[in-house]
Formats: sequence, structure tokens, C-alpha cells
Amino acid sequence: MLDRYAFLDHPGPLAFAHRGGATEGRENTMPAFQRAVDLGYTYLETDAHATRDGVLLAFHDHTLDRVTDRTGRIADLPYREIKRARVGGVDDIPLLEDVLGAWPDTRLNIDVKEAAVIAPLAEMVKRTAAHDRICLTSFSETRLAAARAAMDRPVCSSLGPRGVAALRIASATEGYGKALVRLARSGVPCAQVPYGFRGLRVATRSLIRTAHALGMQVHVWTVDRPRTMEHLLDIGADGIMTDNISGLRAVLSERGQWHPRPASP
Repeated sequence: MLDRYAFLDHPGPLAFAHRGGATEGRENTMPAFQRAVDLGYTYLETDAHATRDGVLLAFHDHTLDRVTDRTGRIADLPYREIKRARVGGVDDIPLLEDVLGAWPDTRLNIDVKEAAVIAPLAEMVKRTAAHDRICLTSFSETRLAAARAAMDRPVCSSLGPRGVAALRIASATEGYGKALVRLARSGVPCAQVPYGFRGLRVATRSLIRTAHALGMQVHVWTVDRPRTMEHLLDIGADGIMTDNISGLRAVLSERGQWHPRPASP
């Protein structure tokens, strides 16, 4: 039986506002997160980058080029330059700590984008006592392991890419016991998986059933079509990450499965 993490202790299915809901506003901005919060979302998904001088940002790309009015690689620039950039020519790039602090009753799913993020992230989590409010994820197994190890006490985290691959193999292969043993011993409480990858369906009924047998939740990303949301909920997905935050709320509400955060007094 895996340890329980307060991050996951919420009526399910969990609804994650991916980058604040990227199809309904400028991604990873305070107005986007505010919109998700106003809709009742408890779970915000974001990304962590560090500037050259170690300032943590809630920002997805390695460079400013795609979504801001400036250019350059974040890791090569000091914060004094990056703070002049505007997402969509309008919004500041938020500090990760500001996102964490603005809505104290929300929880942040954080994709650790660079190794340079790890030390300042661990310091921020310790200083703000945010251990129960975050879940760590990464496309790098090495980076994810280092982020877990840097924390002064355990925090929720997802499987890395190799773990997800092992879970998929175990779910599709009779008697693939070694993978199951390794996954069970990892102590990781959730698998965050794509709906599909390179033409292969990843989020299957079998994978979800296997994860549940190990005591893991399964959160699927990034799902914007209501019909796909319905299918995933029907086969037992524990959470969905979406850019279409109004759509996911509507689907969950129709099913009687929408559990909004309590309104602030």
C-alpha cells in the first residue's frame, strides 16, 4: 500500500487546469489561473523554469519566443530582463511563488523543466511549507529523482517516463511481474500519462486497472475533447488535465462529479 499524500486527498475525479487553461486565455499567466480558480478549480498545472540568477518562473517553454514579445533562452537571461517580457504582449510572466501564494487553497502540479529549477524549488517549498500543495513531474527521470531527493520531506510526485513505460508494459503483458514489483517499491502515488503517444493508446482501461492495483492514481493529459473526457472517466481515470477548463467542468458537472473548491469568504 502506497503512502497517502495530502495533495491527492480530494474528491475525484481531479480536474487540472493545464497552464491555467491555455485555450481560454494566455497560458501560465495570473489571469489564466484566476479564471480557473473562479470556475472552481482546485488543481492548477504549471511549469517551472529558472532564470540565470535563480528566479523561479511559471512558464512552459525554454525560450521566450513563442508566447511573449521578447526572445531568448530563459536560463541565459537575468530576471531583470525577463520581467519586461509580456505574454501575448499583455501579461507578466508570473513568479512560481506568486502563483502558489495567490490562492492558498489551490494545489500546483509542477513540471520541473530544468535541473537549475531544483534547488530554488526545494528552498521555496520548505520556506512556504507547501509540501502538501505540490506534485512534482518531469519528462526527465533523472531530473524528477533529483527533485524528489532535494525536498526536506516527501512530496507527491508522478512516475517519470520510464515508470510510465513500465506500467504500460506490465498492463499489456501477462505475468510481467518484475515491472510491477519495481513500480510497487517506488512509492510514487500517481501516474500522469498522455492519452496517446506516437499513435499508441497509453491511457487504457488495462493501464488504469494495473495502476489501481498498485495503489496509484492515473491522471491523463492533455485532453480537450468532451467525448474523450467522457471515455476516460468511464474507464476509471482519476484525473484529467485540460486546456478546455470550461468543457471539463461541464462534463464533470453533467456526471455529478464536479467538486469545486470552496468559495473564499
